[in-house]
Amino acid sequence: MQGEQKAVRVRVSGTVQGVSYRVWTRGEALRLGLTGWVRNERDGSVTALIAGADAAVTAMTERLWQGPRGALVSKVEIEEAGDDAPADFRIIV
Repeated sequence: MQGEQKAVRVRVSGTVQGVSYRVWTRGEALRLGLTGWVRNERDGSVTALIAGADAAVTAMTERLWQGPRGALVSKVEIEEAGDDAPADFRIIV
C-alpha cells in the first residue's frame, strides 16, 4: 500500500497550450504512477484530474508549475475531487 489515496482537479493558466503541456503532463503522471486525464480548455487553460497516492499527487501538483519547455505557468488552482479517475492517464481532446 502506498499510503492515502486522493484525487484533485487542477486548472493551470498561462502559456500552457501549444507547448505540449498535455503530453508532458501525461508523461509526468505516468512516471509518478498516477491516473486521470488532462484537457485543453477554450479559455487557454489546461484542466486535469489527478488521482493516486497522496505524495505522488502532491509531487505532480508541484511539477505543474514547471511544465514543458515553452510553458509559462501563471496560476495553478487545485481543488479536491470526488471524480472517478480512469485506470490510466488520458489526454482528452
